[in-house]
Amino acid sequence: MPDDAPEAGEPLDPLAEARDLVASAAALVRELVEEDVTGFERRPDLPAGDGQTAEAAPAPRVARPEPRDAAPASDRPAATPPTIAPAVEIGGPVPWAGRRPTLSEVETHLGDCRRCGLCEGRSKIVFGDGNPDADLLFIGEGPGADEDRRGLPFVGRAGELLTQMIEKGIGVPRSEVYICNIVKCRPPRNRTPLPPEVAACRPFLDGQIEAVRPKVIVTLGKPAASLLLDREIAITRLRGTWQDYRGIPMMPTLHPAYVLRQYTPENRRAVWEDLKAAWERSQA
Repeated sequence: MPDDAPEAGEPLDPLAEARDLVASAAALVRELVEEDVTGFERRPDLPAGDGQTAEAAPAPRVARPEPRDAAPASDRPAATPPTIAPAVEIGGPVPWAGRRPTLSEVETHLGDCRRCGLCEGRSKIVFGDGNPDADLLFIGEGPGADEDRRGLPFVGRAGELLTQMIEKGIGVPRSEVYICNIVKCRPPRNRTPLPPEVAACRPFLDGQIEAVRPKVIVTLGKPAASLLLDREIAITRLRGTWQDYRGIPMMPTLHPAYVLRQYTPENRRAVWEDLKAAWERSQA
């Protein structure tokens, strides 16, 4: 999920908004199916005057099915094909093909990017931030409203939580790690990036990984983990389990925006344990 909420007062194109809502709804349905969600339990409405806002209200509890024997293959619906974007080089080969680039070289080649439709609504390209020789590389999904204004990744509410996780959780300055996203421009109204958009940005994400050459990659949320593993994953099941990306140990964990929405001791502890394991492995 992109790093922050839609900006208040943002002008809307009704047709574009409808397309974005349909794309986001389809992505949400796929994720709920993967997580075996079959329904939601409605909580009683809050009494008037209790001072609790809708944003602070607890999230609905998810009802999951009881274990059952698997249905015969002939009775099961066909699996939804993955929507992972291929690692293509839009517009031709990159100039650093076959060698290690610098981050500045990758950013220069990105330029004033017009390779996909996300360029039409952005304020700034959000390339990345941090130590170019970091042992730990964090990869999220896409910029939010604050990131779009400032041109830096993870500086909104989710970014503040990520910074706390890094600096207080594992005890290192945020400036000592490197942070980027799979797309460099903000998706409209923070919807999930579409496959062509991810494909257009993929060479630059690959260039960042090759330039930093981290000892460990931490993916934040489902889209980043799915992209690097080249398959759709359920992040609540995969998080905390070591994976491999082109020979680099990879730790999938929950996105800080998800933790903000589901701010439970279990989720906070899970992410802290994931980051601690990632940091210890990067220092081994």
